[in-house]
Amino acid sequence: MKLTNDRPYAEPEAAARKLIELAKGIEAVQDGRIHIEKINAPFLFTLGGKGGEFGAGIRYAIEKGWLELHESGTYVRLLSPPTGAA
Repeated sequence: MKLTNDRPYAEPEAAARKLIELAKGIEAVQDGRIHIEKINAPFLFTLGGKGGEFGAGIRYAIEKGWLELHESGTYVRLLSPPTGAA
């Protein structure tokens, strides 16, 4: 008997790759900025991700050099795409 559902974004790398995929589909504003809520809302509400998974995915993407998070936390910027990302 299984009591919990599988979480597709429980692994930070999976969450980060999905966030990159979402960010690639958004038209950037000034200087390549993507407002954080443009990737946060679909991740949480459409895909059913959790806040902790979102945070872990953002941190993973930053550590890997895929994203840059502004110090205010209001936007991200795509840097280099991960290999094998959609």
